[in-house]
Amino acid sequence: MNAICALQDHKSLYRQLMTGMYDALLVTDPNGHLIELNPRAAEYFRCRPEEIWDKPVATLIPGVTAQVVGRIRKGLDESRHIMLDAKCQRTDGSWFPAEVTISVIDLVNAGDLVFTVRDTERRRKQWQAMRSKANAFENAHCACFVCDADGIFRAVNRAFLRMFDFGAPEEVVGARFEDVMPDEPLPAHFECALSGEPTVCRIAAQTEAGEPADVEVQLAPDIQGKERCVGVVGSVVRV
Repeated sequence: MNAICALQDHKSLYRQLMTGMYDALLVTDPNGHLIELNPRAAEYFRCRPEEIWDKPVATLIPGVTAQVVGRIRKGLDESRHIMLDAKCQRTDGSWFPAEVTISVIDLVNAGDLVFTVRDTERRRKQWQAMRSKANAFENAHCACFVCDADGIFRAVNRAFLRMFDFGAPEEVVGARFEDVMPDEPLPAHFECALSGEPTVCRIAAQTEAGEPADVEVQLAPDIQGKERCVGVVGSVVRV
């Protein structure tokens, strides 16, 4: 009786684990045929368990054929899990990029396989957006820069290098703001931006030819996370 209760408890815990997992879980027999999936997997792949039961895992992760499953099993003999980047296919024919971790579990059969699938589409789009912003920063016509909370330059773009006559980013990155831009009232405006207040000021400068010119300097707090200021971002444009 105690053994039966213990078995039921284990099954209940297993179901709770499957249901509570953030990632999609696909369980296959040793040959790579699907025997179990959790609710997240049903959501990811837009299918019901009975629709894919006993089908090859390649139905959902094309490329993971029987031959590949065999190679995976050999690899698992030497490590606890294997990770791979995959392109997964939903039952409606659409695709999504994923990070897949494969490990062994003794569930129905000794040597069943667990495929843990994490959709990376959102992360990929965020990464692409970050790269686009970085490209926009680098190719902006106005001089742009980023300083940390200690007033140290951490990034500058090409226009900044041209305007301040630097040959390479390494010549200014690591320098202090007041050493590169000492003109009053810029240091005070930097402190205002660091405290959370965007500022704009116009100062007199000289062109490369030594002629007088006015430039407008905009400074703003670099807010990250929950409104945590980690430094100052700014731009300089000739007016």
